[in-house]
Amino acid sequence: MLICGIKVTHDGGVAVIEDGQLRFSTEVEKLGNGERYSSLGDLERVTEILRSEGLEPADVDQFVVDGWFTGDDSEQVVSTEPSRIRTLSGGRPLELTVAPYHDRVGVGDPIARHTFGDHDFGAPGSGYASYHHVSNHLLGAYCSSPFAARGEDALVLVWDGGMAPRLYRVEAATRTVAWVDTLFPLAGSTFSDFSSQFEPFIRNTDGLTPDEAMRSDLSIAGKAMAYAALGKVEESAFPVFDTILADFRDAPSNDTKDVGRKVAANRDELFPGLTNADLIATFQAYVGNLVLERMRSLVQRGSRVSRPNLVLGGGCALNIKWNSALRGSGLFREIWIPPFPNDSGAAIGTASCEMFRREQRIALDWNVYSGPRVAVGDVPAGWHPTPCDERQLAGLLHHRGEPVVVLSGRAEIGPRALGNRSILAPATSLAVKDRLNAIKDRASYRPVAPICLTSRAAEVFTPGGSDPYMLFEHRTRAGWTERIPAVLHLDGTARLQTIDASTDTATSRILTAYEEISGIPVLCNTSANLNGSGFFPDVASAARWGGTHYIWSDGTLWTGPAAGATGT
Repeated sequence: MLICGIKVTHDGGVAVIEDGQLRFSTEVEKLGNGERYSSLGDLERVTEILRSEGLEPADVDQFVVDGWFTGDDSEQVVSTEPSRIRTLSGGRPLELTVAPYHDRVGVGDPIARHTFGDHDFGAPGSGYASYHHVSNHLLGAYCSSPFAARGEDALVLVWDGGMAPRLYRVEAATRTVAWVDTLFPLAGSTFSDFSSQFEPFIRNTDGLTPDEAMRSDLSIAGKAMAYAALGKVEESAFPVFDTILADFRDAPSNDTKDVGRKVAANRDELFPGLTNADLIATFQAYVGNLVLERMRSLVQRGSRVSRPNLVLGGGCALNIKWNSALRGSGLFREIWIPPFPNDSGAAIGTASCEMFRREQRIALDWNVYSGPRVAVGDVPAGWHPTPCDERQLAGLLHHRGEPVVVLSGRAEIGPRALGNRSILAPATSLAVKDRLNAIKDRASYRPVAPICLTSRAAEVFTPGGSDPYMLFEHRTRAGWTERIPAVLHLDGTARLQTIDASTDTATSRILTAYEEISGIPVLCNTSANLNGSGFFPDVASAARWGGTHYIWSDGTLWTGPAAGATGT
């Protein structure tokens, strides 16, 4: 069976699962240097994407569309009526009917299937199915997990922008999904909404279109996580936040900016002496503590096994502080987070819902490198190609010490560059971090991630071990801090990506060769993209950007003018 999952709204995309295997997942922002968080746009794009992968709409057995807001959805006002998304089809306005954003917790089936006939996606008479937005995060995360592959049960914590954190239980043998509890009534956007009330994240959104305002809001969380390292966590302030949040217990979850507004208006009285960075760091730690203590209570009170498996889904699963606190708690036998926990994985998730329900499969066979293929494009004058294998590129990195854009094969799925759309550089000088932030036009407090051979990760980092998707926090072990200073964040942590030497990717071969040449199993890894856009789709885009002197793509090294621009 061939299932096509579709995300129409922000982080739009198309994914196809065939007989339990992910054929591809294309996020719109990764096409043509699209803006981050781009929506699908015209529904005709579904046909374009399918054809780029050698498929026709008629080949698809079932189209499935992610559910969305009715306009007034919240944890307190959960509509059972279908939602309608304003979009385009062939340039003409269309309201596409989809499932509601939320399921009704404790009532009915969390994986409820809806069917509609508003649109045929190029396959006349086929119509489409739709699942709750919550459901796509739930099953996209679980079905991609090693637990599903092993036929094991798991708890699944889903916490995304417009919903409170919800805990579900998936039983593998019976293929049943049940709601366990809601942790507390705070939407996943709470941390970014709080941070948006303080510099440097305050934005005047007057005059912005709803789409522009949405992009502004979505961009805050990741930057605020980095900015928090400039501050200190003041645990003595936690009771003050308890008092403040008590006033919001019954407030709609989409009013969470009011928490930050109340703090900003009374900060001298409530939090004397704390800087903006202190407040953001403290609030992040406070919320993480709430999650941990609530999970501890639920597991100890109601779990059927002493240390259950835990899956995390939704945009909040990109917060490595919270993830690391849960992993370090000892409450869970194993924790799984897919590399696409936010809406970048919604097309995969909604297709997984159909696979789970219609095909009675619980495990998705997938590869993280399932995005769009790289192209060369019309490379501007002044860039010269020469043959160059991975070992030669490793030697260049070691001897020249310059950053190199690496564009190889299919793009990564999810928001983080994992080697196929990366800028790689030696980690041996702090100046490299400054240079990477400068050429990417990023604030100086932003971190640069390390990519390390899995076999040596425990030697270099603690806790080390396998962490292939940059989803947990690590620190360097004694003797390594001075050797790889470029990959340390301001608080001494590192957002590690590990990669196996046996993995059949260009970056695995580059890193293996770099270790042999330099003795260091670590390189800097940051995303190859224009500021505010998805990954570079081709060599030409990276050359026009001109932030680096070298671009490497599948055996060819492009050498251009010395980098002097800071990007766009």
